[in-house]
Amino acid sequence: MAESDVLTTLKILIIGESGVGKSSLLLRFTDDTFDPEQSATIGVDFKDTAGQERFRTLTPSYYRGAQGVILVYDVCSKSSFSKLEAWLNELETFSTKHDLVKMLVGNKIDQNKREVSKDDGLKFARKHQMLFIEASAKTKEGTPGLWETDGRSKRGGIDFTQGGTAGGGYCGGYCYI
Repeated sequence: MAESDVLTTLKILIIGESGVGKSSLLLRFTDDTFDPEQSATIGVDFKDTAGQERFRTLTPSYYRGAQGVILVYDVCSKSSFSKLEAWLNELETFSTKHDLVKMLVGNKIDQNKREVSKDDGLKFARKHQMLFIEASAKTKEGTPGLWETDGRSKRGGIDFTQGGTAGGGYCGGYCYI
């Protein structure tokens, strides 16, 4: 078997408040689809977790061994954004690896009732040394294909070569801070 044929399994967490679109983003990234009838995720499955408080007893085992985390908020919900610090505190408390790759995703940018500015998201990401994108799982805007390449050094569709200057303003959607 050639080295390039070896499959790698990564444990990537998708966390955030209930209703921010974690499952929809995952479906967009993995299957390039969107289900407008997506129901709330109940508990934890191999792909996602819901933000519901009743599943907190599962937290320690869920975080254990994760190599990366995608922290999601809804750009139309100041409340989901204000709870990001609590999610990061939980991550710090329960994760067993302290060199996690962290990405902040502001979801639902297709909506007209924005309550969280792109600048606020970028400031939060910088403060916590996170990658940052804004996206819409529904329209696909801002959601890179996980395995796309353009001949440059890319991992998972995220450009790590530009140091926060890819494309236009706000790092062209990908900010490595």
